[in-house]
Order: sequence, then structure tokens, then C-alpha cells
Amino acid sequence: MGFLSCHQSSKRDPYQLQQYHDHDHLHSESSSSNSSISSQISLPSVPSLTPTIEKSPSTTNHHCLATLKGHSSYVFSIALAGKHLYSGSSDSEIRLWNWDPSSSSNHNLVRNIVAEGSSAVKSIVVLGDKLFTAHQDHKIRVWKVDNNVTSHQEYNTVYQTHLKCIATLPTVNDRCMKLFSAKNYVKVRRHKKCTWVHHVDTVSALALSTDGSLLYSVSWDRTFKVWRTSDFKCLESVWNAHDDAINAIVLSNEGYVYTGSADKRIKVWKKHEGNKKHSLVATLEKHKSAVNALAISTDGSVLYSGACDRSIIVWEKIDGDDGDGDHMVVAGALRGHTKAILCLAVVSDLLCSGSADKTVRIWRRGIENNYDCLAVFHGHRGPVKCLTASVNSKTAQDVTDSGNSYLVYSGSLDFDIKIWQIWVPNF
Repeated sequence: MGFLSCHQSSKRDPYQLQQYHDHDHLHSESSSSNSSISSQISLPSVPSLTPTIEKSPSTTNHHCLATLKGHSSYVFSIALAGKHLYSGSSDSEIRLWNWDPSSSSNHNLVRNIVAEGSSAVKSIVVLGDKLFTAHQDHKIRVWKVDNNVTSHQEYNTVYQTHLKCIATLPTVNDRCMKLFSAKNYVKVRRHKKCTWVHHVDTVSALALSTDGSLLYSVSWDRTFKVWRTSDFKCLESVWNAHDDAINAIVLSNEGYVYTGSADKRIKVWKKHEGNKKHSLVATLEKHKSAVNALAISTDGSVLYSGACDRSIIVWEKIDGDDGDGDHMVVAGALRGHTKAILCLAVVSDLLCSGSADKTVRIWRRGIENNYDCLAVFHGHRGPVKCLTASVNSKTAQDVTDSGNSYLVYSGSLDFDIKIWQIWVPNF
């Protein structure tokens, strides 16, 4: 178990979608969604940004470099930290993978369980030597990386990295400080109240501010919260931010916060100068089903949203926007996936999308604001639940004046993580 090189075969594993029956994946991450993702209709009212006939550019090369095996349950989340890849699964494991694409040796793979808990790991973000993980048990956990122990084997050095849990959010101090004042309590159900620092349902996604000083969390309890990363204090909670479960969050460099929900809406928030609280800037409505994933371009001018309607909507920021009004307008939709969009990731000028149709697609904006689907990655036997990507600059031939090489990492409900390499020519 551990490393398998990828060789594409025309023989496909006869996995059926029914195998992945967990409601929070196949039913749009929403506790209230009742329809199958395969029956969702697309968005006929949104113009397509992709060619009617998909091109198959011979100048774009891609292949699967490796399949990382070891998880025995759904892979829910992955995050890159330098040469290390962290993954979280539905059985509460956090694993560390150290895979060097510049080496031809299969022995350079290091895989170990660095933490185990009692609840599914829904999201992972890395800040220096700390990991923040979101869990299905309504908690956020903070882990500190310990790399002190090293052992040597015949072919490689194994770094026995461990994660030590140093905090669980909300912290004991936060909880105690809020106990004694009635104004700190909010109604969560008909006959139940709790303090506002608590999430009361699955914490579905995390995001860090540009400077790393703030952690944002969203939950199926319809709230998003802001935490200070220096002492883990909860600074703010936006209650009833949406009308249904919140599945995704991204931040822009300008301080805008975007949240995507099972209520089919994307909301834009910002804390204006002089204010202590985030306020609603805009509501983006075009999807006809639950919004599962968000991604934003590196310059913050383009927002991508993926939903159960099988389309990725491209939103473009209005020139001269001052934070009022529409903020962003629909440019069009990217079509090609045959089932729900479950995850999105941006690297450089590429957009990566993962779907319940078991594929990963790579998109790039072309001339006249159209988008080309540069590649479709086949190989997973289950829905693709999480993605991350990076520029591959390991070897000189990968990055040249004529193009760039990228690594794309995909985690699936088939328990596997795949590493893909794609070389993309410049315009």
C-alpha cells in the first residue's frame, strides 16, 4: 500500500454511484437536499463560455504521475504545504504524503498517519507549522507539526512527522468567557440555545486571510465565524448568513469574503473601515441548485462557483466597484461535467474542477473571454471531492519560455489521491 504509478487503461472499474451513498456528498452537501445530483438540470439561461465542440489541443500534455493509496474511507480534504501533502478522510484520519515529482524513484514516497480523531475531516488549511482542520463534530482543531523523529530505511529516510493537537475551537477560555451573559446566547433550535462562539453543525470549510492573521469558518449551521490565529479567539459570528447550509468560502486580497450555500446563493461580505463586523455587500443568484464550491482568481477579479446543476458559473468584478451594488456580474458558464461540481481550485491562470462524474477538468481563459477545456483527467472510480494544484518548477524542462508545467492533486470518494501533471503552452 502506498504508491502506484498511473497507467491509463480502457478497462474501467465497474463502481456504481450508489456505492457512494453518503448524503453530504451526493446530495449537494446539504442536509435539506433530496434530489439526486444526476437529475439536476443545467442552466439554459446562462450563456456558455466554452466552444460548442470541445477542442483537443495536441500541444497540451497531461498524465497521471501516481496514485496515493492508504486511506480506507472517503478522502474529503487535501492541502499542500511545500513538498508535503496533507489529506483528511471521513474516518477522521489525517495523513501526510511526501512525494517528490523530480525523482524517478518510487521509494521517495513517505506516507503516514499523523493524527487520528473521532470525526470526519472536512477541510484543511496550513499556516506555518500549524494545521487547522474542520470537522463533522462541529469543531475546529489546531495541530502543531512535530518533525523531530527520523528513522532510516533501506531506500529512503522516513520523517516520522506527528501532529499534536494544541487547541479545539472554540477554546475553553472562549466558552467560559461567554457563559455568564445572556446576550452571548443565540437560539439554535426551538428549545435550545448556545453561545455564539459555537458552531452547532458540521464545519464544512475553512479559509485564511491573506496575512494569515484571521481564520474564517463556515458551517451547515448557516453561519460563518472569524477567529484570530494568534490566540484562537472567536472575534465574530455572522448568524443566519444564509437560508441553508454553507458549503464553501473564499477570500480575496481586497478583503471580500464569498460564501456559497445550499440555498443556491453566493453572498459577498466585507468589513468596511471603522466597522467591527462584516456586512453584506451583494447576493449573487444564478445557480438553480446547491452551491458546493468556490474559487477566486489570483487578482480577485473573477469568481468561479460550482453547483449541482453541472455548471461552473464565471462571475466578473465590475470595474470601479466601490463595494455597493451588484459587485460581480455573470460572464457565462463552463459546461462539460455530466454531474455535480464538487470542488474547484485555481493555480496561475488555470481553473481545475472536480465532479461527481469522477473526472477532473482543466480550464483556461482564451481569447474574447471564452474558456478552453485543456484536459479531462479520467481514472478515479468515485466522485472527486477535493482538489489542490501548484506550479511544477522541479526541473528546467517543465518551465520554459514556451509553456508551464503544473501538478494537480485530486482526492476522491474511491479512497485514493491522484497526482496529475499537465504541461500547458503559452498563448
